[in-house]
Amino acid sequence: MRDLLFQGLFRRPHTEPAPALDPVAVEQLATSLGELARQRLGRSLSIREVDAGSCNGCELEIHALSNAYYDVERFGIRFVASPRHADVLLVTGPVTKNMRDALKATYEATPSPKWVVALGDCARDGGCFAGSYAVEGGVAAVIPVDLHIPGCPPPPLQILQGLLALLARADAKA
Repeated sequence: MRDLLFQGLFRRPHTEPAPALDPVAVEQLATSLGELARQRLGRSLSIREVDAGSCNGCELEIHALSNAYYDVERFGIRFVASPRHADVLLVTGPVTKNMRDALKATYEATPSPKWVVALGDCARDGGCFAGSYAVEGGVAAVIPVDLHIPGCPPPPLQILQGLLALLARADAKA
């Protein structure tokens, strides 16, 4: 046990380096998103994340939006616990048969105006889970989808760009 402890103290960690991003670009993107949300909604953008049966890869990237590097809450983008307080439903994973009714109920509980974002390849068409007896299909097979953000999983910057595109498109329609 002592040898294992010493090896852990002197060996470098086996992790990947952090992605090389421009902090100024991230800040500009998040600021634009926050300002557009306040302009469109008159307040911060509230997001309810729903895991409809994913492998949790997309959830890791969503959680990265709240870490110290991105910290999107400082720009007025909040994740909320209740769909009754949400503007956006951010749905990940293929919709499993067990989550179909829960996803519909969550959609119906979200007040208008509401947008649905299907995040990741699995949310589009079932991804690698497509054709499984336990999978209903992509999110669009159960509820209407306003935007799809591709990737397996999409990085946090791409998620922010997708949300900005969603609000810009909604602002253009209004």
